[in-house]
Amino acid sequence: MSGEVEARNARILGVSECSDLAVIDIEGEGFPYLEWYDEPITVGTDVYAAGFPLGDPEYTLTRGIVSKEHANGEVAWASVEYVIEHDANINPGNSGGPLVAADGRVVGVNYASYEVADQSFAISRDEALEILDELQAGQNLYSIGVNGLAVSDGKDLSGIWVSSIKSGSPADDAGLEPGDIITEMEGMTLATDGTMAAYCDILRTHSADDTLSIEVIRLETKEVFKGQVNGRRLEMISALAEKESELSAAGSHEGSYSEYVTASDDLNMMEIEIPAAWSEVDGSPWVSGGEMFGVSISAAADLESFYNSWSESGVFFGASHKLARLAGYVQVLDAEREYFSQDCQLEGRYDYNDAMYRGKYDVWNNCGGTEATVIVISAVPKDNPTEYLIWWRSSSPRKRT
Repeated sequence: MSGEVEARNARILGVSECSDLAVIDIEGEGFPYLEWYDEPITVGTDVYAAGFPLGDPEYTLTRGIVSKEHANGEVAWASVEYVIEHDANINPGNSGGPLVAADGRVVGVNYASYEVADQSFAISRDEALEILDELQAGQNLYSIGVNGLAVSDGKDLSGIWVSSIKSGSPADDAGLEPGDIITEMEGMTLATDGTMAAYCDILRTHSADDTLSIEVIRLETKEVFKGQVNGRRLEMISALAEKESELSAAGSHEGSYSEYVTASDDLNMMEIEIPAAWSEVDGSPWVSGGEMFGVSISAAADLESFYNSWSESGVFFGASHKLARLAGYVQVLDAEREYFSQDCQLEGRYDYNDAMYRGKYDVWNNCGGTEATVIVISAVPKDNPTEYLIWWRSSSPRKRT
C-alpha cells in the first residue's frame, strides 16, 4: 500500500524459465493494481517505462514510443517469440517493471535494453496473457527448475550455464549442480547461437513430466556427464583434458602453481582464483586519477613490486559499468597502448572469447628490458555489452613458452 515501509511476504505461484515471467502472491488483500492495455499495440504508441532502479525508494518514469511491434525476443537468458521494441529508457534494475500507456494501463513487461542504439524491449501484453492463467494456477511452464544462461565460446563449447537450481525440481532430481553447462538435450547441441532458443524449443514441445536426455559438462571437476531429466540420474562418462591457458602461464614464475585460493573484492561483487603464493591482495575500488571506475582485485606476492616494476608476477582484475558506457573494449585497450609501448614490445592483438565474454587482448614482451610478459584483456559480457567492461592485466617476469 502507499506509504508502507514494512516488507510483505510473497509466495511464488508459477514461473516460466523461457518466457522470463513469474506470478507471485503477496500477503494481504485489497492492493491497488494496474489494468492491462486493451487497445492494439502499434508503432508510434506513447509508452512509459516505470520502476525502482537498483533499489531506489523513488520510482522513475521515462517516456518513448513503440518503434517496432514484433522484435526478436531470443536472448541469452530467455526465449520469447517476439518483444515490443521502444525507446523509453530502461534504467539498470528496471527490468521486470511495467511498460505503460499514457493512461497507465500495462502494455508490456520491461525485458532488456541496448543503450548504444537507444533500444529497449518489453515482453508484450499478449505474450504475458497467453500464459498468465497457468502460472497463477501454480503451474511452472517451459522449465526444469534451472536458472540458466546461454553461453558459447564461438568454437567448441556452448550450452546452458546453470546459475542455480530449484530444490526438488526435475533438474535437482537429475543431479544437476550450479556451475554445470548443459551442452546437449535430446541429442541437440544447445546455445550455438548464444541464445536459449534451442533449449526452450525442446521444453515447449514436451510435457513437464517427459523424460529428456541431457549431456552436461562440470567445469569444476572437468567431467562430462550423461543422464535424463525425469529419468536416469547423471553419470560421469569422461573427464575433460586439462588445458593450460595463456593467462595461467603469464601469471606464473615457472608456468604453473600447485595451490590456488579464491580472492574477492572489498564489496564482495566479484572473485577470482589466484595462486596461494600471491599472499598480498588488494580488493579496494578501482580508482584512477581520483575517479572511481568500478570494483577491482589486485594480487601478487609483493604488490608494491608488481605495481612499480616488471619483476613481479601478479594480476589486476577490474569491472566497470562507467567504462562500458563511455567507450568500447577496443578503445579502452587502445588507450593503454601508449603506456605499455614505452617499456614493452607488442607481440600482437588477439580475439578473446570465452563462455561469458568477448573482447580483445594484447600480448607485450621484453618489458623493461627483461623477459617479462604482460597480457592485457578488455572484454564485455556477450548478452549485454553495455552493462560493464572487464579489464585484466596479468604479468610474469618470464616469457611465455
